[in-house]
Amino acid sequence: MRKVCIVITARPSYARIRSLLHAVREHKDLELQLVVAASALLDRYGSADKVIESEGFYIDRRVYMIVEGENPVTSAKSTGLGVTELTTVFDNLQPDFVVTIADRFETMATAIAASYMHIPLVHVQGGEVTGSIDEKVRHAITKLADIHCVSGEQAAQRIIKMGEDPKQVYITGCPSIDLAMQACESQDESLEHITEQLGGVGASVDLSKPYIIVMQHPVTTEYKQARLHIEQTLQAIQQCHIPTLWFWPNVDAGSDGTSKGIRAFRENNEANNIHFVKNLPPENFIQLLNRSQCIVGNSSVGIRESTFIGTPSVNIGSRQNGRDRGENVIDVAYNSEEIKNALVAQIKHGKYPSNPLYGNGQAGTRIAEVIANASDNTEKTLRY
Repeated sequence: MRKVCIVITARPSYARIRSLLHAVREHKDLELQLVVAASALLDRYGSADKVIESEGFYIDRRVYMIVEGENPVTSAKSTGLGVTELTTVFDNLQPDFVVTIADRFETMATAIAASYMHIPLVHVQGGEVTGSIDEKVRHAITKLADIHCVSGEQAAQRIIKMGEDPKQVYITGCPSIDLAMQACESQDESLEHITEQLGGVGASVDLSKPYIIVMQHPVTTEYKQARLHIEQTLQAIQQCHIPTLWFWPNVDAGSDGTSKGIRAFRENNEANNIHFVKNLPPENFIQLLNRSQCIVGNSSVGIRESTFIGTPSVNIGSRQNGRDRGENVIDVAYNSEEIKNALVAQIKHGKYPSNPLYGNGQAGTRIAEVIANASDNTEKTLRY
């Protein structure tokens, strides 16, 4: 029985990996160990750990590692603290494999700790291209990882060109697409059950009528402009007068500026069409996304899940630069007029055809099978 330790460090990471948690837990040759860390434990970022437990998963360890400040200095310090704490966790749990997700700064701590402890590292969502510090983090983790489970052919080829062994690169699809497919298949006609869970503050939104979703995070390499960026989006959404569910940003450098911009706007303007939300269970969020007229912001949700379910997306700024995208995405700058015009155009267009660019809904099962049969060798040699 192989012990597989999956480390979740943020609200979106749970949605990205939930189907793999199920697949590992149900696999006859695997034992799930679940570690929840960083902003996934913090109330102001939605207490993802409570959602995880409410969906039936047992959390083996909690790791508090976020240093206050939401800037590059605290991101670096949080990563260092994470290495220290996760090393102790891995020493106690003695996993046979460690799984880390995507490209957030906290995932670097997982990768470093596992690598120095000679625990085979499985990296999910490597080989992709985006902007900001995420680009460096993702590719650095690729070089530390032993097994690569990627979303598509282009990602696989990038990793092989980086000198990784082609035999250790597996095209599995993205687990977030598994969730999107399951959520859409199980969707009820009514969204009343979600209305009761929204919480948050601001204007009430009738989910039986047209609405949009906004999810905008700071760009870590542009963190000083985070407040100016969010103000442009706030102006565009206010001027459109469309009922809006606005989700709170991640704990990246610049998050403080984004949060201050939202709070100042709420105090100084009548945002009578916007309801602000911290977090929702992943399946409920996808059901909201599926029914929405459009998603606006710079989250990868607008690129991945939205492409699969066909929801129109307005992608703002550089955070997703270079990421493979479907025809449902319109890219704009941090300019309220551009954002507003693109939003109007996307609502007018309506739903797009489903595009399996990031998978077809079977990634969790495939990744679990890869881990069950993979070599536990941690020796690596650069290939050309």
